[in-house]
Amino acid sequence: MQKSNKEDFRKSPREDLSEYVAHLQLHMTLQARNLVPTLTRPADSREELLQETQATFEKHVSRQSV
Repeated sequence: MQKSNKEDFRKSPREDLSEYVAHLQLHMTLQARNLVPTLTRPADSREELLQETQATFEKHVSRQSV
C-alpha cells in the first residue's frame, strides 16, 4: 500500500527545529541593520524610542517558542 503525500513530507522534530533555527537566523540577519544603532544620535526622542522599541520587539520575537 502506498503512503499518502502527506506522510511522505512529514518531518521529524529535529528537522522542524533545524528549519525553525534557520528561519530565525535569516530573520535576525535581515533585521540586524534595523537594530544597529546609528553613529549619530537620533534627531529627536521619537526616533530613539522607535529604535528601542524595534530592538525590544525583536528580542521578544526571537524568544518565542515554536
